[in-house]
Amino acid sequence: MAEHTPEEHKGLLSSLTTLASTLVAIAHTRLDLLVADLEEDREHVLSLLVLALTALFCLGVGVVLATILLVAAFWDTHRLLVLGTLAGCFLMAGIAAWGRLRYKTKTKPRLFATSMSELLKDRDQLVSRL
Repeated sequence: MAEHTPEEHKGLLSSLTTLASTLVAIAHTRLDLLVADLEEDREHVLSLLVLALTALFCLGVGVVLATILLVAAFWDTHRLLVLGTLAGCFLMAGIAAWGRLRYKTKTKPRLFATSMSELLKDRDQLVSRL
């Protein structure tokens, strides 16, 4: 059986310590990226919710005003112009918000995309060293 000198044990212990600290640093970086991805996705969902509520509100008000417009169409002179303008504004705002909502849902970035790309880089670096 071969004997090991104290310098060899120190070198092995030092290498293991360095390896462990590197692995902890990698894990910490990846967890930070994961948290950033989760926060980004949460903000995206909240913005979608706000846009959806805005679209629903504006479309609802537009429908109510359009109904009032039809009723007021048989009354005197300027009520028709005011109600028509307000109904048109709310309907256009609702349509614009709805279009923006659809655009944002179709162009949503993939969840954990940054983390996955960093993990792929790590894997490629490890494979290239072997």
